[in-house]
Amino acid sequence: MRHDSNDDPRLADGLDPELLGFINGISAAYGRFPNFETLDIPAQRRVAEHVRAPWAKGGPRVFRSTNRVIGQLRTRIHCPRPGPLPALVYLHGGGWTFFSVDNNDRMMREYASRAGITVIGVEYPLSPETRFPNQLTLLADFVRLLANRGEEWDIDPTRLAIGGDSAGANLALGTAMTLRDCDYGDALCAMLLNYGAFDARMGSESYKRFGDGRYIPTAAEMDALWSNYVRDPAQRLDPFVSPVLADLAGLPQTFMTISALDVLRDENLVVKSKLQAAGVAVSGGLYPGSIHSFLEAASVSSLAVKALSDGASWLTQKLAPSAQQ
Repeated sequence: MRHDSNDDPRLADGLDPELLGFINGISAAYGRFPNFETLDIPAQRRVAEHVRAPWAKGGPRVFRSTNRVIGQLRTRIHCPRPGPLPALVYLHGGGWTFFSVDNNDRMMREYASRAGITVIGVEYPLSPETRFPNQLTLLADFVRLLANRGEEWDIDPTRLAIGGDSAGANLALGTAMTLRDCDYGDALCAMLLNYGAFDARMGSESYKRFGDGRYIPTAAEMDALWSNYVRDPAQRLDPFVSPVLADLAGLPQTFMTISALDVLRDENLVVKSKLQAAGVAVSGGLYPGSIHSFLEAASVSSLAVKALSDGASWLTQKLAPSAQQ
């Protein structure tokens, strides 16, 4: 059943009306395939890529987009103009299990064009084939490589940020924590965390309110995705898996995009508060009316455009030469 009219019950939750087409379009696209839960993971990945592909099209053109292997990881590099330029390492979402740089292609070009920086999308290994902490080890090594040899890819290695959405935001924060703990924290100047998965305990009020299937993702989906990422249930309490449990002191200044109608809302608010309490400067915050993954909906949503612009403006400011110590 489609909910396109003004009597859609989700509007009573405060859902931005422009996002109805996005969420209904995704639901309708999945409905054209066999029941997702009956498919094996490779088939699920193909379906998920197909469903989200239309939302990665359009948007700004950049000076150059190239696929490169850097170190052990495949990347897509979007440059808005000749460099060397500051760079954002961006990690796609998908519950550690799904998606690729293809699904975030428009979002990365939006950040590159709006912020005037290079954006490097990373194809990190997916779960359950690869599990915690292997992704964090590879990503920390990747950032070290850029910090030491960034000029080889037309990147200013003194002006690096890391970011991501959903599971990608979890990996971005975990990578920053890993670098901090091995005395390489200065490699990063900033973090961009978009509606991240930060608490594998899944016990918040927002899980109870939004996890029933009206919005994406559901509580059941998140539980399965967390199980794909960790090697055993006890790891859900590891602070590098659930950063709400971590010491967040000594991390880079941060911009957070927090979606309001999202099972992950409350844990993002907790992480924001904990970062601030630890002395980390935090900008951004809650976007009323937004849902998980809403930044992908820039073609139909002025709220998504605003949030992208807010994050990009912040990146421009924080990665400017005058902002570096």
